Amino acid sequence: MSAAVAVEALVKRYGRTVALDGVSFAVAAGEMFALLGPNGAGKSTLLHILCTLLKQDGGSARIAGIEVRDNPLGARKHLGVVFQEPSLDVRLTLWENLEFHGLVYGVPLSVRRARMEEMLHLVELWDWRQALVRTLSTGMKRRLEIARALIHDSSILCLDEPTVGLDAQSRERIWNYLAQLREKRGITLLVTTHYIEEVEPCDRICVIDRGRILAEGSPAALKAAHGKAFLRVIGRDEAAEADLLAQYESRASRHGADILIESSGNAFVESFLAANAGRIKRLSVEEPSLETVFLSLTGRELRDQAAGARERTFQFGKQGGEHTR
Repeated sequence: MSAAVAVEALVKRYGRTVALDGVSFAVAAGEMFALLGPNGAGKSTLLHILCTLLKQDGGSARIAGIEVRDNPLGARKHLGVVFQEPSLDVRLTLWENLEFHGLVYGVPLSVRRARMEEMLHLVELWDWRQALVRTLSTGMKRRLEIARALIHDSSILCLDEPTVGLDAQSRERIWNYLAQLREKRGITLLVTTHYIEEVEPCDRICVIDRGRILAEGSPAALKAAHGKAFLRVIGRDEAAEADLLAQYESRASRHGADILIESSGNAFVESFLAANAGRIKRLSVEEPSLETVFLSLTGRELRDQAAGARERTFQFGKQGGEHTR
């Protein structure tokens, strides 16, 4: 049985800039697969090729076994798409937007109406069905776009940064809807994001940066293979930070205002604290996570918030004492 999505040695160039450099991966039917990387990594370009909006310069991209470059209309029949930029007609009502989409895809009236009602209930917009789209919040519009993408008989849902610009509550709701969709309809989900905390529930994650695949696997497998523990340190002053960088040269690097020092376990943390408490203003212990996976693979951070979820923080007072937050 062919994969729901299959990409082989995919290349895309914009002039001299290589956006995708030989990208390959496959997504099984019913799988939740995430492309994780910073802005400019090539995620949107890849999704636009899969959605038949761009043509690749080399390699192959197949949707449900159909080569998208050779048969874009055939590929589109299997796809539901939520783009990063809004694409709703704000002059129409929610109901009219869904109705128009169903008509474009040739969904029979009885099926169309039943599915419109089902999807509006799922994304909690039924009571707003006669409202003009322009009156909706950003989060409500994104939920409507998800509903619209599934009015036709799509088996693969592609979402490009579906929660960008949304507040934390709206982001959580979007992911809840996606989980329900997957459970009810068995659809394949292909998601791009730069929010690391959002990809934990995914079956597999593909880490992409500068147009290349750096690693692929389940969250647990990626953490086991590439995750590391780090101490994130802010020194008491510039002289103290210079001493720390010199002392731990082989495992330390500066990232913005912080110094990151690779840790080898609790014993290392205890010895570090005993030897350097007087030099430190603030220290946090970051356990192996997808954040540290990305840091290990790229030497850079992919960080939306100042502190990770699995982080112990110590604040040091003037007398060298400490308290835990």
